[in-house]
Amino acid sequence: MTQTILVTGGVGFIGSHFVQDALKAGYHVVNIDCLSYAASTDTLAALNEHKNHTFIRGNICDRQHVQNILDTYNPTYVIHFAAESHVDRSIDGPDTFLKTNVEGTFSLLEALRKYQKSVSFKKFIHVSTDEVYGSTTPNHPFTEQSPNLPSSPYAASKSASDQFVLSYMKTYNLPALITRCTNNYGSFQFPEKLIPHMIISALQNAPLPIYGDGQQIRDWLYVKDHTNALMKLMASPLVGEIFNIGAAGHPISNLEIVKNICQVLDEIKPREDKQSYSKKIVHVADRPAHDTCYALDIHKIQNAINWRPRVSLKEGLKKTINWYISHQFWWQNILQGNYTHERIGLGTTKKA
Repeated sequence: MTQTILVTGGVGFIGSHFVQDALKAGYHVVNIDCLSYAASTDTLAALNEHKNHTFIRGNICDRQHVQNILDTYNPTYVIHFAAESHVDRSIDGPDTFLKTNVEGTFSLLEALRKYQKSVSFKKFIHVSTDEVYGSTTPNHPFTEQSPNLPSSPYAASKSASDQFVLSYMKTYNLPALITRCTNNYGSFQFPEKLIPHMIISALQNAPLPIYGDGQQIRDWLYVKDHTNALMKLMASPLVGEIFNIGAAGHPISNLEIVKNICQVLDEIKPREDKQSYSKKIVHVADRPAHDTCYALDIHKIQNAINWRPRVSLKEGLKKTINWYISHQFWWQNILQGNYTHERIGLGTTKKA
């Protein structure tokens, strides 16, 4: 019998890649997404007619709607991606992050508290971020025991939602896992994020703006490595744990990641004036409370499920850059304001 996975935020960047992987593995996926500004229905366009994919337009803050979905589809697993995720937006308007990330997660947990009695249910995975830990140095990577010291409203909202999940594990014996992943990149990432923003700006011969001196250090993980880890954790018997998911200890500064992007573009799509794309790099005022370094210790997940990232940064950047070059229609529509969910569509929206 085919097992069902309920995925929240499955039309977003990471969630959509997970949905694709789960369908390939033979699961039935029920995909609930409110289709916010960053959700791209193009990510799942090829799955419109997939017999094992059910899309429901809805908001996780609507607890009764979520409860109806759980009772109707009886998922074995629930994977929670739905979240506001852009730090800059959280600085400008933190209220949305409180609503979606904290209240939305609480609403989902309350629905699961009733549903967990179902014989079908095995596990809930809450997809979080390394930003809950705050800032560190490359020589002192965060472990799962590191304290939460969030710097931005986004990180604070994710930390708060993590604490709710931990409390439901202990108080209600909810079979759950929390994963904290480092920066992801890959196809269909919304243009506001660093790597797609730099790729698209370069392709438009526009300036490449870097916050401050660009020495903020990040550990970049190709999105398919992340979803592979989640698939393995889901299928494992593990519950009641936190797992860091990172890129095997290869942190790099923002300035260097942009230079790497420029080098790849210089090779595969040289500028007409023969100048390097790196000539377009400019430094702009830093954002408030900008963490200097994220670095994760991933020994725990390596030992638990024998997982490690498979795609190198160089290989992943080439794949990603080639994708953005060949999908200009997608990001051009977004930048021109022509992108709407109603225009692109995702087949028939089903009701729970």
